[in-house]
Amino acid sequence: MPSFYRTRFFLFIALILSAGAYGQTQPGPVISGRFERLPFGQFAERIEQQSPYRFFFNPKETDSLTVTVNADHQPLPALLKLVFAGTDFQFAIDARQRVFVTKGRSIRTDLPIGFFDRGRTETTEDTLAEAYLTEQEKRKAALETKLYTLGPKSNPLRGTANVAGHVRNAANGEPVIGAAVYLEKPRIGTMTDQFGYFSLTLPRGRHELRVRSIGMKDTKRQLMLYGDGKLEIELEDDVVPLRELVVEAEKDRNVASLQMGLDRLDIRTLRQVPTVFGEADPLRVVLTLPGVKSAGESSVGLNVRGGSTDQNLILYNDATVYNPAHLFGFFSAFNPDMLKNVELYKSGVPAKYGGRLSSVLEVVTRDGNRKKYNVSGGIGLLTGRVTAEGPIIKDKASFLIGVRSTYSDWLLKQLKQSTFQNSAASFYDINAHLSYDLDEKNSLYLTGYHSQDQFRLNSDTTYGYRNQSATLKYKHIFNNKLYSVLTGSWSQYQYDIASDANPVNAFKLDFAVDQKTGKLDFNYFPHPKHTVEFGVATVRYDIRPGTRRALGSESLILPTTIQKEQGLESALYASDRFDISPRLSVQVGLRYSLYSYLGPKDVFVYPVGAPRTDANRVDTVSYGRNKPTQTYHGPEYRLSARFVLAPGTSVKASFNRMRQYIQMLSNTVTVAPTDIWKLSDNNLRPQIGDQYAVGLYKNLRSNTIEISAEGYYKTMQNMLDFRSGAKLILNDHIETDVVNAEGKAYGLELLVKKLTGRLNGWLSYTYSRTFLRVNDPSQAEQINRGEWYPSNYDKPHDFTMIGNYRINKRFSTSLNVTYSTGRPLTLPLAVYDLAGSPRVYYSDRNRYRIPDYFRTDVSLNIEGNHKVRKLAHSSWTVAIYNLTGRRNVYSIYFTSNKGVVKGYKLSIFGQAIPTITYNFKF
Repeated sequence: MPSFYRTRFFLFIALILSAGAYGQTQPGPVISGRFERLPFGQFAERIEQQSPYRFFFNPKETDSLTVTVNADHQPLPALLKLVFAGTDFQFAIDARQRVFVTKGRSIRTDLPIGFFDRGRTETTEDTLAEAYLTEQEKRKAALETKLYTLGPKSNPLRGTANVAGHVRNAANGEPVIGAAVYLEKPRIGTMTDQFGYFSLTLPRGRHELRVRSIGMKDTKRQLMLYGDGKLEIELEDDVVPLRELVVEAEKDRNVASLQMGLDRLDIRTLRQVPTVFGEADPLRVVLTLPGVKSAGESSVGLNVRGGSTDQNLILYNDATVYNPAHLFGFFSAFNPDMLKNVELYKSGVPAKYGGRLSSVLEVVTRDGNRKKYNVSGGIGLLTGRVTAEGPIIKDKASFLIGVRSTYSDWLLKQLKQSTFQNSAASFYDINAHLSYDLDEKNSLYLTGYHSQDQFRLNSDTTYGYRNQSATLKYKHIFNNKLYSVLTGSWSQYQYDIASDANPVNAFKLDFAVDQKTGKLDFNYFPHPKHTVEFGVATVRYDIRPGTRRALGSESLILPTTIQKEQGLESALYASDRFDISPRLSVQVGLRYSLYSYLGPKDVFVYPVGAPRTDANRVDTVSYGRNKPTQTYHGPEYRLSARFVLAPGTSVKASFNRMRQYIQMLSNTVTVAPTDIWKLSDNNLRPQIGDQYAVGLYKNLRSNTIEISAEGYYKTMQNMLDFRSGAKLILNDHIETDVVNAEGKAYGLELLVKKLTGRLNGWLSYTYSRTFLRVNDPSQAEQINRGEWYPSNYDKPHDFTMIGNYRINKRFSTSLNVTYSTGRPLTLPLAVYDLAGSPRVYYSDRNRYRIPDYFRTDVSLNIEGNHKVRKLAHSSWTVAIYNLTGRRNVYSIYFTSNKGVVKGYKLSIFGQAIPTITYNFKF
């Protein structure tokens, strides 16, 4: 039912196309039935099913209207008068039995007296349309009534033909991701990809092609399809008084799509959720989604469905990000003004992705405005940011540049306590993105990123770390049904630690990981029921595990360097999504990965079946440059299915096998600057994970409310845990301090989401468990006697509520409530004497838990006035993080004083944190 068009637009069409129009008083066909507490959208559908009437209305205006009425052979006008009695709603019916419903205003479907009397009045058809339509609506009407002819007219109207093209934002020329392009009858459709590209095979003949994307005005195109052709479509922003919540690109996508375990967030969603220092933060919003957790308050490390933080592949325009955090984890590494959308795959991971066990987080930037120049930014308590964008060549090439920095160093110096004055903390990041359409078939995209963090906490030890990446993409369209994307990317993460407290022991230590990636992806649309993806990828890893050297001429520190590591990972993949029937769709994929650990490298050899210890080392084998020391390979299966049980209800299932050849070594449960990345080698095998998932999805109230339940079960092989007292930094035999563990995880995720209306948001609840077991006789240490024990990030219960309420055109509020079970920890239970020395006796690993976590955040969004013509558009966000001032425990630590062990609770935020942020755009 095409109910998203504005009433005024259809009035214009009625005036142009209708003859002999009549008002709402003519009876027409009669209606019968009992309508009990039906949302108005469902009521309209019922009427349409039993009559020739078609309804046109704005769902945002009617989402709170319910209908309870009985009809016995009543004319529709009389029935609607009962329905709208006591409300602001009005209706009009034209000669073609189209019903226009409006709120707070009336329209007419007949021509005014004297319309054709040009001798006595200047009124014309155009001036009448002017009274009802804006310039944009008149342009939209012209595009939607124009007949587009594709292919040679000499072709017979038999068989099928393909129509392809791009959907772009009319205001700035950027591609619209995830827009639905479809026919009503027969029901054939597709979604635009990350480039806004679509390809649709249709029967030849006359069609009305419809395009929908939440946050944009719906549109349509009249097609006469004789053969294959191109069609470029522009969508206009659907201007609303305030930013509304948008989680999916199409209202019924969660039910209709084959993909499961996918959460999509756009920048409007990110700006709604209150954060600790007032800046929109994509990773903080991701942490509010079901199945996603964090081990601590100041961490943006993600634990997805029982996985560790290193089991998430984080991509920034296809470049891997190893540390996505700034300033101890209080800020994410992504400038919100640069972003278009964020996608998180928790299950049903497409075959084109690999290299991690738990999830894929894809962060995509905007292309930049291709129509005009814009500058935007914001100023908060700790950070400031500015972004510039505009056309290089209008409608063909654009740039987008963003800079963000903190002035926390300056603030620390203003505080009176010496602890703060002796500390320093700062960061900055720079983003740049260029896009260029060489011609209709070839496009280039270039992205660069650089960030730097530096901090010192009341000491003479300075920590610094940096992320750098660059990505170049070349897209080529072979024909309507086939295109390719060639991608080359480079990523680097490095950190250094320097201490000069004692000149004799002054040192500097550094670590770095470099990754170079090349891949070629193809998208092929051979048939309306088939979508094929295939490609090849290769990744080169270069790791400098650590170098320590003397700092200053007085230092006596001897230089230490751990031998470098190199690895090469390659993969082939193919997948096919095919619609077996309108109710059943299946996607089958296979990815085959091959990994080699490369020299130059000295490899330590241990007896087979014996514990890996220094004492058991039997040999050292040296390998030359680029010589494989060990090779691993294997298939990675991808299978997904969706079955539609009834309109608005579907069930989905998926199975994934993933392989991971690089892992993070850390003795903390969060992402820290000093974490070490380690490649799989002769002694440390790659991780392998299998995940089974099933879900039920239901939409209510004309797709304005989504309900979903997903359950999963995961098994994980060759996970790493650490022996007690393990040494991770500058360890050239790290395999003796880690143990191979097997893991299992299972859980249930419930989500209720309301997408539109004055009140919108979501409620989520997750029950999940994650366990590890070390039960290998070749391991020197059997943790917890070889029994299952909770992992460091096992948090069974997690509840989140995100609510947004639009007060009026300028004011809206947001509320965020979070509760979760405390994470596990190991406690000292007693002190005993061994040979005259006190020793601490610890409990089983992770037997106890820190206190449960609870936090409430609130924010007020204040928009500037809505004048179209003014120098700058601005807004204010006032927020309070941790409204109740709860002292949530981040960790528990212990100290020993004169043989007495005392425990202490550490809280990151023990009070409410108010913030204020000013945002501008001109």
